[in-house]
Amino acid sequence: MSETRSSFTPNPEYLVQVSHLKQYFPVSTGFLRTTMLKAVDDVSFDIRKGETLGLVGESGCGKTTVGRTMLHLYEPTAGEIWFDGKKIEGKETLQEFRRRAQMVFQDPYSSLNPRMTVADIVAEPIDVHNLCATKKEREERIRELMSIVGLNTEHATRYAHEFSGGQRQRIGIARALASNPEFIVCDEPVSALDVSIQAQVINMLEDLQSQLGLTYLFIAHDISVVKHISNRIAVMYLGHMMEMAPSNELTHHPLHPYTISLMSAVPVPDPKLSRNQKRIVLEGDVPSPLKMPSGCPFRTRCSRATPECAEACPAMREVAPGHFVACNHI
Repeated sequence: MSETRSSFTPNPEYLVQVSHLKQYFPVSTGFLRTTMLKAVDDVSFDIRKGETLGLVGESGCGKTTVGRTMLHLYEPTAGEIWFDGKKIEGKETLQEFRRRAQMVFQDPYSSLNPRMTVADIVAEPIDVHNLCATKKEREERIRELMSIVGLNTEHATRYAHEFSGGQRQRIGIARALASNPEFIVCDEPVSALDVSIQAQVINMLEDLQSQLGLTYLFIAHDISVVKHISNRIAVMYLGHMMEMAPSNELTHHPLHPYTISLMSAVPVPDPKLSRNQKRIVLEGDVPSPLKMPSGCPFRTRCSRATPECAEACPAMREVAPGHFVACNHI
């Protein structure tokens, strides 16, 4: 990860590079008045080829907005997105990027068109990017994709409402794989599923990654799930990146006060350890993104906060090899 990117240079080691990404939404606050809601504010990170970067944080912190903005489902307010050494800008680079980068959505119910058969849903990227020359080739590809994600190919003529939540999410994954992507944004892909189904889907995503050489941005609020699948984990709070480190390093040695409080809330399966575990409860409420505090966004709930924290938002800096923290007191 780069700390400052005023003169950004792409690094061939990384497949995806995000530099100073901002996503602001205008919100009406009265008669002819609008205020900018800073959903994502100056976020930078890199993802290596074949790696999974986990992105965690509480609801409303901007995780999903980061994923959608990266894929240009939202037009970025500011910042740069680089993919495989090329800056994503203009119609040509965006069209190629959208073939090579796909998304698995959170809700397996609303993300599938109820008027389309499973075959047509899965084949939509194939049709959009003209990836099959004949109808027979298209049908073979649909059957192959359904088989890859563990679906019965005989169900291709059925509609989405005839399937369970886990099966629907497999349909969404098959659709994401249809264009032979290299990068997939997984936006809380298991949060709407039963725990037993969650494990099946996570294991399938890992298998697909090893088989197809995929790179993931895995967005979730469950740190235990993210720890299992991710090589590195990034923590967000109110649109800002708080900490980023290798998975084991962050879960065993968190440094930022917000990350420490998040880790203290993770359930421990051992009753003896659980009784001795101290839960860190944050004081106060999450500030409104429309009225962000000055300086560090976490300072209003931080036990370490000093007057210095109100002056400027701390930059992400490397405090150990590969371990980045945005805090004035570390």
